[in-house]
Amino acid sequence: MNDTAAAIGRDRLGPARDDLYAALLAAHEGLSDDDSQRLNARLVLLLMNAVGDRATVEAAIAAARAGVARAVPDDR
Repeated sequence: MNDTAAAIGRDRLGPARDDLYAALLAAHEGLSDDDSQRLNARLVLLLMNAVGDRATVEAAIAAARAGVARAVPDDR
């Protein structure tokens, strides 16, 4: 595992993480499921641009996908 992949998931927000999570939930209040998905997609694209490093973004995508793959049963 390289340094970039190892850094993904490490808490860098400290005490602000709970407030930021609450802000994320508040941003979704009153939105339809479709609008909520659009908000998430736009937020991801904005954050990817803010990160600005391909290796870091790819490591984050892989980590997120791995977490979903473990959580979703295989119905095939």
